[in-house]
Amino acid sequence: MGRNTRKRRTPLATKAIAASAALALGGGGLIWANFYASAHESNHQSWGGNQTKAATAQVATLSCPDVGQKLTNVPSSARGEVAGELANLDRQITDAYQRLATTRDAQTRDASFVQNSILQPLQDRRKAILDRIRLEITRVGGTAPGDLDTLATCTAQSANQTTAGGQQQGGNGQQNNGQNAGGGQQQNNTGGQQQGGGQQGNGQQQNVGGQAGNGPVAADFVDITKVQPNVQAKPRAQGNASTGTFTTRCGVNANKNHNTDNVIVAPGVTNGAHHTHDYVGNQKINAFSSNQTFLQGGTSCQNRSDLSSYYWPVVRVQDGSQEVDQNQDGGGKEGNVGKILTPSQAQIKYVGSPKSKVVAMPQFLRIITGDAKTTTNGLANANAHWSCTGFENKVQLTTQYPICPQGSQVVRTFAFQSCWDGQNIDSANHRTHVAFADANGNCQNGFKAIPQLTMRLVYNIKPPVLQNGQVKNAYAVDGFPEQLHKPATDHDDFISITKNGLANRIANCVNRGQNCS
Repeated sequence: MGRNTRKRRTPLATKAIAASAALALGGGGLIWANFYASAHESNHQSWGGNQTKAATAQVATLSCPDVGQKLTNVPSSARGEVAGELANLDRQITDAYQRLATTRDAQTRDASFVQNSILQPLQDRRKAILDRIRLEITRVGGTAPGDLDTLATCTAQSANQTTAGGQQQGGNGQQNNGQNAGGGQQQNNTGGQQQGGGQQGNGQQQNVGGQAGNGPVAADFVDITKVQPNVQAKPRAQGNASTGTFTTRCGVNANKNHNTDNVIVAPGVTNGAHHTHDYVGNQKINAFSSNQTFLQGGTSCQNRSDLSSYYWPVVRVQDGSQEVDQNQDGGGKEGNVGKILTPSQAQIKYVGSPKSKVVAMPQFLRIITGDAKTTTNGLANANAHWSCTGFENKVQLTTQYPICPQGSQVVRTFAFQSCWDGQNIDSANHRTHVAFADANGNCQNGFKAIPQLTMRLVYNIKPPVLQNGQVKNAYAVDGFPEQLHKPATDHDDFISITKNGLANRIANCVNRGQNCS
């Protein structure tokens, strides 16, 4: 997507509240040795402490339809302007959530306060922007979705609803979005089945929790030693499989290259992510970067031809400590509080397809994996994988953070979409130009297999303590304030930027079955 140069937009914030605290079976299955993938009245400055707090009102957060995901056919000439309007929509959500979070007393005194003072004004403002989006699309000859007006209405969600991430607790849908880490295809999540083992007060808590009052809560954590194994077997490699790997070493962001932009989703918008990202690889990625400037960024990678941008939301420990961004947008002002943890390891590896050879990634290909809006959107695009060292080949979690035993470290794993439409480096909703392979590893609908980007991030984290329905010294992934820091909102972003024929060398290495770096 090109840069929006007409004017600087107001920041982007994502809508939905985060996903279930229930354990999702089959929703992980990633291990680094075998990456078989498949599937944002009281003053907020007073937020503090290191223990979850009970909210005085039953409403936990707001849920608005994800307009961006509905816009699959925006003409390229209108995408910059539409992206700016989407950023305005999301800024409205952030502002409305802030009003919700700081008017708890008024809500307890007036049962209609949320509807009359927050939801209805929000709906009116959203409708005006939706009208502008329709105008931008039709102005260049495109056709806007006929149901845009229906996307103006937002709803309030209780703490009970957020613990299930919009999914019925104990439902029949089973997640099947990950399958081990080292080469394979990741299926998207299709439901939210849970299974016993360490769920603390699931569906019982009427609080929002967290050091900043917006999560996580005790039900978002589980003792990994009490979870039944759920890692699935990877598909068997066929005769034409591409079995090699290519590892690129880009560091752990020890130089603290952070910002709260998102050039893929919100080009030209400062603080478009409303949360902080770690960046490795390309060192000059921000909201105003573009295809014209990417190659000027330098790189943290040992391979100087790899200028790709690898960025993900930071993890923070909510132990009462404050960060340098405590009073800044995207940080403490928007509920992202606590000490930012630098990974102890960050492993980036490209792997092949169990069914076919791969084609080289095109220059400037953008891929987002996972979904920062899983409660609004459901778990269909969730691709979070949380585990502990020593457990990665047994247990992967999507909707809970693991509490690891002594001597074990927290692990986040990602497996990106590995099928490409062969034409586009991005799409209007940033999803339809790439896809996951099916359960057998095949790319569908004429898509081509590309080297699958896999990432494994390891953290030294003191285990949180669950006591009396509360969590002390929680850790959480950064997110949009209304997302309540749920684990299923974890996501990862990538822009392929290479020189000196590196993209072809990666594909050739994988196709020849070699292990390169």
